[in-house]
Amino acid sequence: MKQKWFWGVVIAIELILFYSSSMTYKEQTSVPFLEKILGTNKPLYSSLSKISFRYGGKTQSIENDGYFHFLEFFIRKGAHFSIYFLLGLFLCLAVYKYFSKNKFLMMFIPWLATTGLAAFDEFHQGLTGGRTPSVTDVILDSVGALTGILVLMLILWLIELHANKNKS
Repeated sequence: MKQKWFWGVVIAIELILFYSSSMTYKEQTSVPFLEKILGTNKPLYSSLSKISFRYGGKTQSIENDGYFHFLEFFIRKGAHFSIYFLLGLFLCLAVYKYFSKNKFLMMFIPWLATTGLAAFDEFHQGLTGGRTPSVTDVILDSVGALTGILVLMLILWLIELHANKNKS
């Protein structure tokens, strides 16, 4: 029964991703919301203004993008990482019973599948107006999925270790 629930979560996440990548940037941007909520306060401006780095071939900084777009960048990339973290974790749980005797496949198959889904999602995003597909985002998504899978494997290992300790 749990397997069906895990598959349901995987499908729900995929539907959310598909819907999200169907939206134009203008439909999806959080900049107006951030401007409204934060107004002229701009918390952490002095600290954030010292940060500058390259991502996807572009320099990301307050100087280049402006304060609210720079904040939005972190929100969007955090969402990428987080949603694929959850997708990797729940896909690993969904296939658990199929690969319970082979830990490598239990991790590798969900990681490979989430990376493929991330690539497909970026391709789909490229078909949407005002959006650009990014290999760098696929890598970020893949790392998010792998992190979710590794965290789950650590938790399962600790549970197994605890269960074996109680048996002795």
